[in-house]
Amino acid sequence: MKRRTFIQNTAATAGMAAAFPAAAGISSPADQKSKMIYELRKYQLKSGGAKTQLRKYLLEAVAPMLNEQGGKVGIFGEYSLEEPPMLYVLLCFPDMNQYFTMKNKMDTDPGFQAKAKAYNELPYDKPLFDRYETLLLEAFDAIPQVRQPDAGRGLFELRIYESYNEDASRRKILMFNKEELPLFDKVELNSVFFGKNLAGSHLPAMTYMLWFRDMKHRDEAWGRFIPHPEWIAMRDKPEYANTVSTIHRVFLVPDEGSQL
Repeated sequence: MKRRTFIQNTAATAGMAAAFPAAAGISSPADQKSKMIYELRKYQLKSGGAKTQLRKYLLEAVAPMLNEQGGKVGIFGEYSLEEPPMLYVLLCFPDMNQYFTMKNKMDTDPGFQAKAKAYNELPYDKPLFDRYETLLLEAFDAIPQVRQPDAGRGLFELRIYESYNEDASRRKILMFNKEELPLFDKVELNSVFFGKNLAGSHLPAMTYMLWFRDMKHRDEAWGRFIPHPEWIAMRDKPEYANTVSTIHRVFLVPDEGSQL
């Protein structure tokens, strides 16, 4: 399978999200506590062995810190299993305040630094990855918290919807919050998270992830959605016209130790 482009450029500074106005569709600081903040990373690994070391750092240092505050770490490999391998990591922060608190803790907390010691002291000539790219996302109103997949999950579908301007993106997010997400649940398009892109490439955009048992389960669910009368009715509403200009899609599988 040809690898689909996920993120083409290094993300903008995450702190920019704090300066975005509420009028643009981002909740105010008072509301952000009830909605998760997601950092979605894509690592271009040096080798398959590098994944083991990176996974160890994520599960032994990053995950415990997030878990203490109600967050999680999802780790995913590419369904296509191409080389060099890619690793997708979803960091789920309880809210924007905790996002900044925990980012600071990674730099200053002695306990975290002790757990991350082996990772931080890797020699410069033996890096685990070339670079990682990241998206910063704010959870949708309709799904404010990440949803835990069933134990039988074997396939994830990650989608990024670009829009031609901010208003089109806002209207697409409104469509999901009001009408499309309930239909997703009805036809077993199982949501993991839905988020508005705050920083990164593809802006303006939104990103979401679905889980399935396998590709057959996935095809059956989309097969129920496309001809569904509710979808046909909502897609033709003028308020939702021309909301998506480009769709990026990649299939993933859960990696060992993933909390999602």
